Amino acid sequence: MRTMVVWCPDWAVTAGLMELADERGEGEPALDTAAPAAVLANNRVTVCNATARAEGVRRGQRRRDAQARCPEVVLLRANPERDARWFEPVLGVVEEVRPGVAPLRPGLLALPGPGRYFARPGVGGEEAAAAVLAEHLVEAGVWDCRFGVADDLYAAERAAREAAAQGCLAVPAGGSAEFLRGLPVTVLADDGPEGAELADLLRRLGLARLGDFAALSGASVSNRFGGYGIEVWRRVQGEEVTRLASRTPPPELACEISFEPPLDSAEAVTFSVRTTAERFVAGLSDRQLVATGVRVEAEFEDGVSARTWLHPRCFTSRDLVDRVHWQLQAGMASSGLRSRKTSGEAITSPVTLVRFLPDTVEPASAHVDGLWGGGADDQVVRGVARVQAMVGYDAVRVPVRQGGRAAGDQQALVPWGERPVGLRPVDRPWPGRIPGPAPSRVFAVPAQAEVVDEAGVDVAVTSRGQVTGEPWRFRVGRRWHPVAAWAGPWPVDDGWWLGPDAGGRAARFQVVGVDGRAWLLRWQVPGTWEVEAAYD
Repeated sequence: MRTMVVWCPDWAVTAGLMELADERGEGEPALDTAAPAAVLANNRVTVCNATARAEGVRRGQRRRDAQARCPEVVLLRANPERDARWFEPVLGVVEEVRPGVAPLRPGLLALPGPGRYFARPGVGGEEAAAAVLAEHLVEAGVWDCRFGVADDLYAAERAAREAAAQGCLAVPAGGSAEFLRGLPVTVLADDGPEGAELADLLRRLGLARLGDFAALSGASVSNRFGGYGIEVWRRVQGEEVTRLASRTPPPELACEISFEPPLDSAEAVTFSVRTTAERFVAGLSDRQLVATGVRVEAEFEDGVSARTWLHPRCFTSRDLVDRVHWQLQAGMASSGLRSRKTSGEAITSPVTLVRFLPDTVEPASAHVDGLWGGGADDQVVRGVARVQAMVGYDAVRVPVRQGGRAAGDQQALVPWGERPVGLRPVDRPWPGRIPGPAPSRVFAVPAQAEVVDEAGVDVAVTSRGQVTGEPWRFRVGRRWHPVAAWAGPWPVDDGWWLGPDAGGRAARFQVVGVDGRAWLLRWQVPGTWEVEAAYD
């Protein structure tokens, strides 16, 4: 059976721009999805789109080098979960046309060859199928999609990468090996670091094309290039055919209820959605799943209100009913209707439909209580979620730990119910980090302080990290305190690359007063002291 591969180039960039465009609020300028953009991981470019490449941005460049080549480049954080989430609608669009889709990774999928089903006069079935799929994907907002058809998966992927935008390259039946032999060895870099290393080695050995590599004997390839090399050699020889593993389409877990006639009271809608919420939760429970993120959509006669709600544990039917009530209360008054902007639409009419869509589902076994309970207090969770609905999603935050040198750098605030992403790793060395125990209070705005030696001279730290005098007294606020014990300094020199006022040479001290209170003090050039945290 023939195999078709659909490739969406630079999908990580496409998904990141889609998410940014979706997050734009009303009144903000629309985001140009064709703008130069790049995805960064560990401060290096991992993916960039064609517009950025035209300006000189390349994979592997450092952040500042990419910005120097293209100052207007949009920098995106690497997020595999985001890439997979935005690729799911693409899979759904393709499955509507041809079942049996096999997702390979975000931006790349395969499906069984369409045969003659899509054949039209003068156009073969494979080219016609690619045209139909391209039309559906463009309607879904995916403008750059390319198609390849061959006898096996590997050759079809290579054909897709060689095709033009929205074009289809169909390798003749039985011609996959011949097609692969004509490709340059540099195409192996698309397989990752292992492929890039092999491509560089082959190029230095004078083997410019995969056909030159295929001319070697199997024993020589196995001895010299290892397991990956012999795998590529067999594919080019046509001896190893990669089979397609199609996925089972995910079950339809969304539930909705329509109202005829439409309801103009939030209380009436809330009462009516109870059975739908129970059916939604029961459908997940039948598959041993729970929802930790649910999108609630309410359709009106002249608009739509949509919001994704998150739960620190998992949603029950009662939680869903509460979220519907709070969402509708934001756009309705008990005595009538009032206008409010939600998701870009004005709510000025009765409700015609309410829909629950699972945004994030997890195994139910990961959210069960212990034998004697131990779960979060449901009343606290409901109360915090209610406050969050009233004051705003980002207004209620909880601290989480991350890596860093300063006490303040080791904290990050994330919205209640949101999973923290993009945190600095805790297990890195972080030279200059203060050893434990961790302070109990970290000041958002450090207070001014003074530290002097026995002669009353200000204590400082030299460029070699030496203390000019032993701390004898320190002042926090208006009172001076004798020093009972101290430790340090822990010098650090960072942030200088951000500008003359952004960082520089500094050192931290742990100081204990005679009253037993301990403080984390920071000295910095040009010789000022401040209080970063307290150990009380």
